[in-house]
Amino acid sequence: MNRDILSLAIPSIITNITTPLLALMDVVIVGHMGSADYIAAIAVGGTIFNMLYWLFAFLRMGTSGLTAQANGGGDSKSCAQVLARGLTVALCASILIILFQKPLLDLTLNFLEVRDRVRDLASVYFSILVWGAPASLATFTVTGWLLGMKNARAPMWVAFVVNISNIAVSLLLVLGFGLKVEGVASGTLTAQWLGALTGLGIVAVKYRPAPGRLREIIHLSDLKRFFKVNTDIFFRTLCLIAVTVWFTRTGATQGTVILAVNTLLMQFFILFSYFMDGFAFAGESLCGNLIGGGDSRGLRECVKALFRWSVAMVLLFTLVYAVGGESIMGLLSDDAGVRLSAKEYYSWVIAIPAIGFAAFTWDGIFIGATRTREMLLSMATATAIYFVMLHILFPIIGNHGLWIAFLAYLLTRGLALTAMSRRIF
Repeated sequence: MNRDILSLAIPSIITNITTPLLALMDVVIVGHMGSADYIAAIAVGGTIFNMLYWLFAFLRMGTSGLTAQANGGGDSKSCAQVLARGLTVALCASILIILFQKPLLDLTLNFLEVRDRVRDLASVYFSILVWGAPASLATFTVTGWLLGMKNARAPMWVAFVVNISNIAVSLLLVLGFGLKVEGVASGTLTAQWLGALTGLGIVAVKYRPAPGRLREIIHLSDLKRFFKVNTDIFFRTLCLIAVTVWFTRTGATQGTVILAVNTLLMQFFILFSYFMDGFAFAGESLCGNLIGGGDSRGLRECVKALFRWSVAMVLLFTLVYAVGGESIMGLLSDDAGVRLSAKEYYSWVIAIPAIGFAAFTWDGIFIGATRTREMLLSMATATAIYFVMLHILFPIIGNHGLWIAFLAYLLTRGLALTAMSRRIF
């Protein structure tokens, strides 16, 4: 069981860590173009796509759980049909994004209050990269499907293809042909499509999925289950976005220094989440397959093993953050003032692993079990507690209140799922 968990978790962790390099490389390239406007435009464009694609995270999570259960039951045709449904939804959603790209762009630029030349450059970046929507959403679906098939290595290789091709093509277009934002956007667009084609190629060659006739793919009861799972995840994602956006907004209202401090400290949470998501992905795949195969004993053993690994991650990250926090902050920022201000709130960072691990671990298990309604309920409850505590504490203790509310949100997610798990597993 431990070997199975690590065989899925380690490639997923590598994928999680390398994925942000796509956006980071764009920033690095434009950072040498001689104007801060280019950096700002790429940052704005990246934020727009992050917000937009985040809403379609259900394509990965929903596909993973449904595929895992079908695979565990030995039903290869159902596996293929889940993939076909996911890709169909991805295609339809991406067509809508492309058709309504102008109002989407105007809405987000106005919300972010982007003006003048940065607005023009961000619009150019968006207008090129929006054509990568079909590739990005298809990659979400394929990644979830491969995880459901207990294959975490293929998504890792897809991530490598995306990052390497992005670096190569972007540098060629910018340095070789003298393009600016257009070159960076075109390089990223090329990388997205190469990644999607690589993933689809792996699926076609290795698995040869045969979903059957169209009427079987759009069978009413199967479609109803597919959309039920994905609708729950969609609304859960909206809650998650609300918490994240409001966290950033509340930091911004306190001035530039506190905004920078919170951004710096949030990187510790993100780093921890990369590792915990790796084990959550393993939980999705293994638990889904065990449920599909009717192995209740194996499921219980898998849940116990996942939590043992999660506790190990808690001990490791708590130790690293407690001992090496100042050194890590030095790597993340060379602004002495920001690092000094961050020390006041660093105790909350040290508490993140112990408070947040259960939420990550249970998320993977519940996705594998396709118990998405419980996930939505736990997230909605946690979000409500977050905003109530923020409303009460922030006027009294300022930024400490924001961090306490965030930790209470993480803790509530874990406790709620733990309580609901007793009647499921």
